[in-house]
Amino acid sequence: MTSPGLTPVLAEPAGTDPGPGGAEAPARGGPVPVAVLRGLAGLAGLVAVLEVLPHTGLVSSDYLPPASETVRTLGTLLAEPAFWTALGDTLTGWGLGLAVAVVAGVAAGVVIGSVPVLRAVTASTIEFLRPIPSVALIPVAVLLYGTDLRSKLLLVVYASFWQVIVQVLAGMQDVDPVAEDTARSYLLGTWGRVRHVLWPTALPYVMTGVRLAATVALILTITAELVIGAPGLGHEIAVAQVSGAVPEVYALVLVTGLLGVAVNLAARAVERRALHWHQSVRTEVTA
Repeated sequence: MTSPGLTPVLAEPAGTDPGPGGAEAPARGGPVPVAVLRGLAGLAGLVAVLEVLPHTGLVSSDYLPPASETVRTLGTLLAEPAFWTALGDTLTGWGLGLAVAVVAGVAAGVVIGSVPVLRAVTASTIEFLRPIPSVALIPVAVLLYGTDLRSKLLLVVYASFWQVIVQVLAGMQDVDPVAEDTARSYLLGTWGRVRHVLWPTALPYVMTGVRLAATVALILTITAELVIGAPGLGHEIAVAQVSGAVPEVYALVLVTGLLGVAVNLAARAVERRALHWHQSVRTEVTA
């Protein structure tokens, strides 16, 4: 798993939530956006294809069960305590790993970005470590911690950390020189410059890094459970695959997909909340 380069694209938050800061939000009772309707239509078309395809004989139902069978299997899984235990293990690894990566990435990025000499000294090290795929560390994780939670956290933190620190460094570098000169003219100290000048500029980049890290953390959590055998949804998928329970495999994969969508929506909601003052959010809400 690799991380984005040092020149990230700052994605503007999407959505139609009410905009704070005095911006007028769309009415809650208004028509459903066309984009949402198109998305639902595409999803319905995919479900229809997955339902019909196994019955045509083009694909054996032994390898691709109909969508209705997958949904029935998912309903059965939801009634089993083992499923919720596995889901809890996955969310625990994801949440802890993401939290550690965000705290470490923001702290390291602010410190390095605030000191030009330190940034120059660490640039080559970051460029060397950042492209290393996280899955390449699986043997190291197993040797150090076996198959418990610590192995999962090692992979998740390593993959997510680079998503955050790269964005933070880019944000720190994007500070307006005029604003910095103004801060110095007002004799602001290091903490004052960070709080009033550097951090507001870097925050949109930070939130983009957090959103990217949230998705990457989930991917690495499932991957660690699949490959290492750590408890969680990935481990349940591996067990179902070995035992030949094909509908259960697809049902669990569906759960991981829905979990990914939920994580992305939650991250975007937090992003919009944290950047309510930012021009991108205000422009989006008033559009």
